[in-house]
This record gives sequence, structure tokens and C-alpha cells, in this order.
Amino acid sequence: MTMKGNAMQWPTITDDTMKAGLATTRAYCAVVLKATPKLVRPAADGIIWEHGRRNYALRAAALMPIVCPVTDRGEVAGFCIFDAPADEVRRIMDTDPGVMAGIFTYEVHNIRSFPGDSLPR
Repeated sequence: MTMKGNAMQWPTITDDTMKAGLATTRAYCAVVLKATPKLVRPAADGIIWEHGRRNYALRAAALMPIVCPVTDRGEVAGFCIFDAPADEVRRIMDTDPGVMAGIFTYEVHNIRSFPGDSLPR
């Protein structure tokens, strides 16, 4: 990216560049974790701690290499990316301590990497 006057100049991407890049993408699952009204602090802090411990374990097992807690205390509590198919992700999330306690709900979305991006295997 360069500046020309006050306008941004982006690199030119050809159709061939796009086609070659799209051939390198991979499938992943994204999870959007949402807080429920049962998420009352400090009462839920112990459950959240165990939820975090489980996230560490999933990351160490390379099943969930990207974990992003949301810190603004809104409805969305976090995002993560799993290197696993959606049915396995749902099984994993159904046994999450926060989900089992009813303080979190979740959505699973099938996603693809952007050309050139990848997660560790």
C-alpha cells in the first residue's frame, strides 16, 4: 500500500492471483460465544476459570489454535477458531463448563482461511 496524495493505492490483484490463492484455502470452524443472563459475576468466576482451563487444553491439543475473549462485557463473550469439523466442534462445545452451566451459548460457523493464511497444524 502506498499513498498518492490523500488517496491510498492498493496493490493490483489479478484474476490469476485470486484463483491461485483460493486453491490454498482451508476449512475451519469459528465459534461465537455469547453470554446469557446467568453470567453474573463474581458468582460465575469459578466456572469461567474452568472454561478458560479447558480452552488452554484445547489450544494445547491444537484443536482450537485461536482463542479471543471479548472484554467489553457485551453479549458476545468470545470468538475462537477450531481446526475441526462442525459436528466435532458442537460435541466439544456442548461439554464446555460455561455452556453446561448455562452462562454461555454458542454459534458454530463453517469458515475458510483467506488465501495465504493458515493455522498451525
